[in-house]
Amino acid sequence: MKPFTLSVLGSCAMLFLVSNPADAQERRPLQVDDMFAIKGVGAPVISPDGAWIAYTVSETSLEEERSETRIWMVSAAGGDPMPMTAAGSSAGNPEFSPDGKYLSFTASRGDTASRGGGKNQVWLLDRRGGEARQLTEVEQGVGGYSWSADGSRLLLSIRDPEPEDTWAGDKPNAPRAPWVIDRLRFKRDGVGYLTGNQHTHLYTFDVATQVLTQITSGDHDESGATWSPDGNYVAFVSNRTDEPDGNENSDIWVVGADNTDQGQTLLQVTTNPGSDSSPAWSPDGNWITYVTGIEPDLIWYATDHLAIVSSEGGQPRLLTRELDRNVRGPRFSSDGEEIVFRVEDSAENHLVSMDLESREMNRIIDGPLSVGSFAQGPDGMIATQVATLDRPNEIHIGTGDRLRRVTTTNDAFFEGIELAEVKNVQFPSKDGTEIEGFVTLPVGYQEGLRYPTLLRIHGGPVSQFRHAFNFEAQLFAASGYVVVQTNPRGSSGYGQAFSADLWAEWGVRDYEDVVAGVDYTIEQGWSDENRLGVGGWSYGGILTDHVITQTGRFRGAITGASEVLYIANYGHDHYQLQWEKELGLPWEGDNRQAWEDISPFNKVDQVTTPTLIMGGEEDWNVPIQNSEQLYQALRRLGVPTQLVVYPGQSHGLRPPSYQKDRYERYLAWYDKWVKPAVKPITEP
Repeated sequence: MKPFTLSVLGSCAMLFLVSNPADAQERRPLQVDDMFAIKGVGAPVISPDGAWIAYTVSETSLEEERSETRIWMVSAAGGDPMPMTAAGSSAGNPEFSPDGKYLSFTASRGDTASRGGGKNQVWLLDRRGGEARQLTEVEQGVGGYSWSADGSRLLLSIRDPEPEDTWAGDKPNAPRAPWVIDRLRFKRDGVGYLTGNQHTHLYTFDVATQVLTQITSGDHDESGATWSPDGNYVAFVSNRTDEPDGNENSDIWVVGADNTDQGQTLLQVTTNPGSDSSPAWSPDGNWITYVTGIEPDLIWYATDHLAIVSSEGGQPRLLTRELDRNVRGPRFSSDGEEIVFRVEDSAENHLVSMDLESREMNRIIDGPLSVGSFAQGPDGMIATQVATLDRPNEIHIGTGDRLRRVTTTNDAFFEGIELAEVKNVQFPSKDGTEIEGFVTLPVGYQEGLRYPTLLRIHGGPVSQFRHAFNFEAQLFAASGYVVVQTNPRGSSGYGQAFSADLWAEWGVRDYEDVVAGVDYTIEQGWSDENRLGVGGWSYGGILTDHVITQTGRFRGAITGASEVLYIANYGHDHYQLQWEKELGLPWEGDNRQAWEDISPFNKVDQVTTPTLIMGGEEDWNVPIQNSEQLYQALRRLGVPTQLVVYPGQSHGLRPPSYQKDRYERYLAWYDKWVKPAVKPITEP
């Protein structure tokens, strides 16, 4: 197994030439509307006999302002895939029944004659023929589900029903009841105010008798539930501390599947003060593997490790302390001798197996790619999502040299598109730290010419640009720009110290890292230093705010869903726990200065860059309030600016027309302020 370090050292680049089978003269550059032609492929599952792979395909219609997901199935031997659900309604969460006779899925079909009609329910499709039939009839709908090993029961995740609003009685045109709040964490983006005692609990559902039995309850939420191999127990994740809003201390718990007291009798399997999640049983039921965060005070900067513990509780074993890379989705192999899991390493996501006796790790799928969700089948068979720089996720089967693609969902579209060249680069930052990133050259790039260049910054901050198709970079490259995407300090994939280097110092070394990426492209002769733009969404917008308050070298900026004055968001965004850990309570001691030090608003008078400011009206992740404040300041200072607010939107833009509008505004702003040839500028 190669070391989990950057694979290329020094100032060099790996070039990925993106090619298509169609003749170059028949291909065209990418356009904004093409984002709706690219389909999303996900959620692979393997039939019990290993002969078939079911998966989802998602499409978005600009004309109908909606997205739709359907279930498809393809032979493991290859061949043409078959649609298993009809167009016109969405379906998800495909699973095969243990005997292989049925393909199940969730869907919210508007059968008003059925209890629970119009809500998400579990459906069964007989693989021998016939129409799908609704299996569950839960009034408030079903979240997740899974089959017991013998196929007799389903494990369901169900949220408590909404309480009836009787505040205004029968008065016509009456307002709804006021929100009455007494929780510490009282809002969440995309949900709103968190009131009442609604929680998500676990139920079993007898397939033959249709009997629904609640097996957990109380003022807690349960997630990540999974059956034991014998079907007698269920492991799940829950934060059952006295004040769950004040910590991230989720643990693994076990409850009897035949529980009759609604979960009053439980076994707590883990006691780690950090977050434990993603439980999976060993084939003999004696062990549970899971993901654990052992340094909760480091919040999102801490590395997530692989662990194993007896299913009866006890002292856990931490298996990847020396790895210093985030792990995801562990599962036991069918013989119980190995654990298979995903690892985020540099800008790649690999699939790794660990031998439990020797602790030896082996990358079974690696290279310049990103492995997504995976499924295991008989005889060690594995099906995965795999993305590369020239293709979004497609379903692959096998590992190592035997990895092969079995879906070609987007190939027909890409045959007609001329994609840009993408370079995976490494370069030194100001302090000598090696930084990794990607540079996408303009379509039709000519050696010796310097092009207008856009620095685009990822969200997070604990995230990364990776070896996967990036529509945004390809769109900008199709419009004549060099696109620089770096993984600065704070990014994941490079170890805990690299990520935690951002702690309470946003806009310092991360600023130096992203600017170093632009300097690198200028040194390589790709970029015109007098035609530079910058931008990003969420943390990408936040760091953009830091960039434009520290330098005037960028001619145009776009900051989306960003924070600029942090103290103004205390109690307003939904990150109070994280801010209090990183910056402290703002009224105690010298903490207030820490809040002010990371706020780019305090240097707003240094901004000279024309800046487009964007966000969602109902974003409680990064509230629009700060965008409004930045706009007001720049407008007062006389800096060219514009504020675009999308009605009713939270942190992400859902309506396709809003997504299209955002990219069109991106291009128009950069084309106006960055692309035109101009005289050299000097720093203010």
